[in-house]
Amino acid sequence: MLQSLAIILLLGLVFSKILEKFKIPGLIGMIIVGICISKFMHPKIFNISSDLRQIALIVILTRSGLSLNLDNLKKVGRPAMLLCFLPATFEMIACSIIAPMIFKISHLEGALLGSVLAAVSPAVVSPRMIRMIENKVGIKKGIPEMILAGASVDDVYVIVFFTSFLTLLSKNTLSYMEFVKLPISIVLGIVFGVILGKVMLYIYKKIEMNSVSMTITLISISFLAIKIQDFLPIAVLLSLMVMGMTINRSKDICQKLNTSYMNLWKVFEILLFVLVGVSIKVEYLKENFILGILLILLILIFRMLAVYICVLRTNLNTKERVFCMLAYIPKATVQAAIGGVPLAMGLNCGSLVLTISAIAILFTAPIGAYLIDNTQQYIV
Repeated sequence: MLQSLAIILLLGLVFSKILEKFKIPGLIGMIIVGICISKFMHPKIFNISSDLRQIALIVILTRSGLSLNLDNLKKVGRPAMLLCFLPATFEMIACSIIAPMIFKISHLEGALLGSVLAAVSPAVVSPRMIRMIENKVGIKKGIPEMILAGASVDDVYVIVFFTSFLTLLSKNTLSYMEFVKLPISIVLGIVFGVILGKVMLYIYKKIEMNSVSMTITLISISFLAIKIQDFLPIAVLLSLMVMGMTINRSKDICQKLNTSYMNLWKVFEILLFVLVGVSIKVEYLKENFILGILLILLILIFRMLAVYICVLRTNLNTKERVFCMLAYIPKATVQAAIGGVPLAMGLNCGSLVLTISAIAILFTAPIGAYLIDNTQQYIV
């Protein structure tokens, strides 16, 4: 198994760097590597892949929280708040209606697929928005800050729905109580996240630690927190992001953790996307590729319409509004992290969800990255 992990990391790194030379997101190369080497992987790799995905998801969400300043989010105001949930909501509803028409699945399975597809990719969007801020592009109107904040919270928002739909499908019963529990779990998740964040800040201020020790402590607490959702209706994944946002209040501590988490993510990013490729059945991919592209294009129309609604009644001109719509196209990170979960749980729609997730990454990540990079010239 160690040899398989070595192959995953080395080839994933090499192919990602090669594609980046051509200004194509490196994660595409990682998925392609996974597809090519899937037949040579040790069987135990498949046994631990779901755990590795969960670790990657924890790292993603905590890092997003550490990078997200609540004061900046308040400054951007209403458009950023709407971008956190409205585009994803439009896309999930559209998918729950359209997917059953294209594939032989139920509306609930369509909603589950929509909750996987609806997340924006921080791996593609965040570096580009940060670069815009550094180059002072669009900062007068807060465009990169607005997209960065909206895209970060958007990921957690859809994961909460994904968990709820997954619970409904795994129980094989449609209980309205599950939907009643949803807002309760969100509120409890926020409260729990704030408490965790304040506790961690207290520990960091009282006990002298280097950045490595701080990171080990935080990620260990995150792993332990995940178990709480087995006993209480708490959106723990949301809690992890809120915990990061709470820690963000202390700039010195946040900076140390951010650097460590960024380096940690570089390793798990390779594992995450290569394992997505490893899990894909090529025959199933070929069979559903055209229909998958059709579904993605149709639900993207609803997503972009929602983004346009979010930026109405702002001081953005038409070209800047179009840029915001294009910036919400890329899908990758969350799809890779949760796309294989239904299959691992043995759900009937599992193979379809994983395959469409992979198609969404391969199709939207390079196109979205290209459009973001080549339309910034129209931003004031």
